[in-house]
Amino acid sequence: MSALILLAVIVVVGLWLVGIYNGLVTARNGYKNAFAQIDVQLQRRYDLIPNLVETAKGYMKHEADTLQAVTAARGAAMNGLAAAKANPGDPSAMQALSGAETQLQQALLKFNAVAEAYPDLKANQNMMQLSEELTSTENKVAFARQAYNDGVLFYNNKREVFPNSIIANSFAFTPATPLEIESQEARKAVKVSFS
Repeated sequence: MSALILLAVIVVVGLWLVGIYNGLVTARNGYKNAFAQIDVQLQRRYDLIPNLVETAKGYMKHEADTLQAVTAARGAAMNGLAAAKANPGDPSAMQALSGAETQLQQALLKFNAVAEAYPDLKANQNMMQLSEELTSTENKVAFARQAYNDGVLFYNNKREVFPNSIIANSFAFTPATPLEIESQEARKAVKVSFS
């Protein structure tokens, strides 16, 4: 009889530990899925930028440095995204992506400031449409980043509470890093308005 009780206790404890493990896996998959949404929106933004630069080239012939800075920042951001996509939540990958995104946003802010001096560019229908799409995408990036950061917070909380922390440490559930913007200027949504 006592062997049966002991077996029942072992089964209950085993199921409880499996539940903790599965909860950690689910939380980790949740923040990785949320990062995939950031990936989709950032890729959309990166795809819009060359069209924006091409449209502006004809008007901004004397601003080649600004256009090249936007193109270079886009390339760096795409590399940062690729590294982060390979390992979402990794501190160095998230820091690299954050830094690259900050540089891209600063380049876009400078581009926007320079473009204000070109009324014909501001009135260009293609430029107005691209700016609307870029602004919409910026909003989607912000929402996706918030969802990812919420997923990271949930996962990190789940892996740090007792007794989950024992299981997390035993099975190498490492902490995830949120995607944060480094500068106050970059925290503002990029305002692209040519109307």
